[in-house]
Amino acid sequence: MNRGEFKLQYDRARVFIEESLEGLCSSPVSLVPPRLMESMAYSLRAGGKRLRPVLCIQAGETFGLDREKTVPLALALEMIHTASLIHDDLPAMDNDTLRRGKPTNHVLFGDALAILAGDALMAWAFEYPLAVLPDTGLPCDRICRSMHVLANALGPAGICGGQVLDTDGQSMDDSPDFPWKVTRQKTAVLLRASILSGAILAGADGKSLAALGAYGDHLGSAFQIVDDILDVTSTAEELGKTPGKDESQNKRTFVAAYGLEKARELAARESRLASVALEGVRGDTAFFSDLSDYLCERTK
Repeated sequence: MNRGEFKLQYDRARVFIEESLEGLCSSPVSLVPPRLMESMAYSLRAGGKRLRPVLCIQAGETFGLDREKTVPLALALEMIHTASLIHDDLPAMDNDTLRRGKPTNHVLFGDALAILAGDALMAWAFEYPLAVLPDTGLPCDRICRSMHVLANALGPAGICGGQVLDTDGQSMDDSPDFPWKVTRQKTAVLLRASILSGAILAGADGKSLAALGAYGDHLGSAFQIVDDILDVTSTAEELGKTPGKDESQNKRTFVAAYGLEKARELAARESRLASVALEGVRGDTAFFSDLSDYLCERTK
């Protein structure tokens, strides 16, 4: 598809996610303290690319599953991602005051409520789809397998482990391979899970799942490399968050390890490898191929 068609398809999926999130945030939830819900909803409503839930519903549609059936899983992925951002911004982590162009959660609600809002979103990411998905008529084994993918991406071998590598000085090293280790766990793992969980829910075959997994790994690497580049080349207005944080915190980024020009080459290579991986998928993958180019060329 051409760039205009891709952008239209992406925007339609993003709007669908935004509307679904708003419906979720606006519905009263029994026994949840209003301030906790306000804190959770504040970060969920903060905007962004909605990349992970878009990947989930697009993967489902690639194998014939309507987005109305994948959306509970897609919203769960956004909950997990949002929770990780709330925690990532805390003073004990990256200590940032700006996210998606708005004050970070702890700036408005305090550290304690921000921590609890992140914890609550992570739990809700499992409670909500497990309560809703069985009513869609989807096979229980697909639901369980897709939720297992989410759990693995969130856990100690996923973004929690990746955050340790990214913030704990004793876990860092100066090897050129270290940025790849961080991005595989902190960034690529959740993008990979977004695609795989939607495809699993739709009943994708094993060969396609393996190809989509490889695609997610390369897409996540390209995405993180571009993030590292933008941290040194962009502004707060463009990024919606504070630039220059990686260098000030002495993080082992791709730019720090390889330099700016080499990092750009690596991003382009990972984007190409993502598209090549799609050759093993039995279905229309034009959206995913265009997405890898689009994310590699982004400016925020």
